[in-house]
Amino acid sequence: MLMAFLSDKKTISYAGCFIQCYVFIALLLTEIYMLAAMAYDRYVAICNPLRYSVKLSRRVCICLATFPYVYGFSDGLFQAILTFHLTFCRSNVINHFYCADPPLIKLSCSDTYVKEHAMLISAGFNFSNSLTIILVSYAFIIAAILRMTSAKGRHKAFSTCGSHMMAVTLFYGTIFCVYVRLPTNKTVEESKIIAVFYISVSPVLNPLIYSL
Repeated sequence: MLMAFLSDKKTISYAGCFIQCYVFIALLLTEIYMLAAMAYDRYVAICNPLRYSVKLSRRVCICLATFPYVYGFSDGLFQAILTFHLTFCRSNVINHFYCADPPLIKLSCSDTYVKEHAMLISAGFNFSNSLTIILVSYAFIIAAILRMTSAKGRHKAFSTCGSHMMAVTLFYGTIFCVYVRLPTNKTVEESKIIAVFYISVSPVLNPLIYSL
């Protein structure tokens, strides 16, 4: 994306577009489950601090870090293959900053019913699963914090979760606007603006958010 901004060449090969689309979807899915794993980590740290090292042993931590990548790159490949099984016979100008599903679907001249609904099902399933884990974890965390008698302890617990909740809100808020709806000319135009946040703003802010 940065290379395209800086150079006069604004084209990408078919293979390059496939790889870009695949890696983007894969890392998107990886991120949402990594955020869910981080929520579970905070739940154990605050609600079961004395059993933290048992519940989150090295083996469990490796599994929690590995699963998002394995699942993300598997489902991402399936979604990318569905996209590039479509026939593209109209304009070859992608109405976006990168090779994303919604604008590619709009370019296709074949039946996109299967791809559109596969994208919606995948987005709905994965977002709802990870959000459920996050919300349930935080329900227990808030209940545990409210039972604390020490104001200093409550403040420390809330500050531990604050950075994670900020990252979750920023990430999910923008992603939901793009993937949990059918692509139309209007939504594709809107997604270009929203994409600036989850492609550029969110990653730039993450180091600041987590260091706080």
